Amino acid sequence: MELRHLRYFVAVAEMENVSRAALKLHVSQPALSRQIRDLEDELGFSLLERTAKSVRLTDAGRAFLENARALLQNADEAVIKARAVASAEPTELHVGYSPTPTAKILPKTLGTFQRKMPNVHVKLHDWSNKDILDGIRDGRLQLGLIVPPLKASALHDVRYEELFHERVCVAVALQHPFARRRTIPITEVAAEPLIGLTREDYPNYYDYLSMIFSKVKQKPRMVEEHDSSSGVISAVEAGTGVAIGADTFGHSFGNRVKLLHITPEPKPISVVIAALKGKLSPAAEKFWHCAKEAASQA
Repeated sequence: MELRHLRYFVAVAEMENVSRAALKLHVSQPALSRQIRDLEDELGFSLLERTAKSVRLTDAGRAFLENARALLQNADEAVIKARAVASAEPTELHVGYSPTPTAKILPKTLGTFQRKMPNVHVKLHDWSNKDILDGIRDGRLQLGLIVPPLKASALHDVRYEELFHERVCVAVALQHPFARRRTIPITEVAAEPLIGLTREDYPNYYDYLSMIFSKVKQKPRMVEEHDSSSGVISAVEAGTGVAIGADTFGHSFGNRVKLLHITPEPKPISVVIAALKGKLSPAAEKFWHCAKEAASQA
């Protein structure tokens, strides 16, 4: 039994005439009669008493009509509700971000977005770049603010746009001998104990380190790994070693450490906004534009 059988039966029962019901349903009279017969065969009893010019409900047909109407109404309501859910703008926007690279633009982005779309609540997720990309791909996140992988092929299914880029620098403790200088050669940085992010969570970070130290004969020695930039800076501040980062360290950690530019100067680090390829929701599109606006002002 299909919904069309019920619709055909209800139309015939209400009009008490197969010809008029066929016109209303835009089907041929023989086809309509055959569908009603199929329904009766499946049920195992007659729904209609037929005469030459009209049809009339049997007692069983009258009982069946009430429930058939209810079933059709429930089906119509289910479609209406589903369409409303499918077309409605979500009330939450999930955005992955890395706190240190985005510290300069995130407050401005959020403020502008909430003024323009006050009914959408932004939920921020402080995840690694790898987890953010995974979250975008599996639908847990709608957007991500990330430092992109060096290999563009890693973003084959992701759309992204650069917001800004930062100079690569080295962070040292205020009491470190380097702190009296403004720049430092990469060869001297390589001779220092290095503090970095955890390799399993931030594989792209190590791709950048390999690129930065590729022309240095003496490779740096990683003495500690931490799962956040704040952990790295705390270790640097304690004098455990130095860390490769970006100018955004200064915005996030103030005067806790000294930032030195490196010679020769490495390629800048990009910060991008990313989403899965395809059409963005209105909320995601608006957040994307707010981030671009904040970056241009910064």
